[in-house]
Amino acid sequence: MKLITRDTDYAVRALCFISGSKKNRVSVGELVGVLKIPRPFLRKILQILNKKKLLKSYKGQGGGFALVKSHDKILLTDLMKIFQGPLKLNECVFKKQVCPNIKTCKLKKKIDKIEKYVISELKGITLAHLL
Repeated sequence: MKLITRDTDYAVRALCFISGSKKNRVSVGELVGVLKIPRPFLRKILQILNKKKLLKSYKGQGGGFALVKSHDKILLTDLMKIFQGPLKLNECVFKKQVCPNIKTCKLKKKIDKIEKYVISELKGITLAHLL
């Protein structure tokens, strides 16, 4: 299990670079060159961020991507949800059925407590914190 996947990592790196850039727009080519992220992966991630209204894309010469939201309004947990879905450390399933011990399982209670703590810590992290 990874807490942060490759797609989320690439998204964070790209958004941080765009946010820290003095230019109005950053091209895919520039991002690929600086971040060393394979172009196909990066394009897919940027398209998703554009679709989710975190980036705005500009076509043609001088085109590229720009942040829509301020970097202090973009949460790490939002990016994790976009690329990974909800953060779950434990899903008690057995053959696609909910475990019959879900209400009494001591391990699940411990893991739920850890999950709540991790989420509360992650919710405080914005792009601004990562710059």
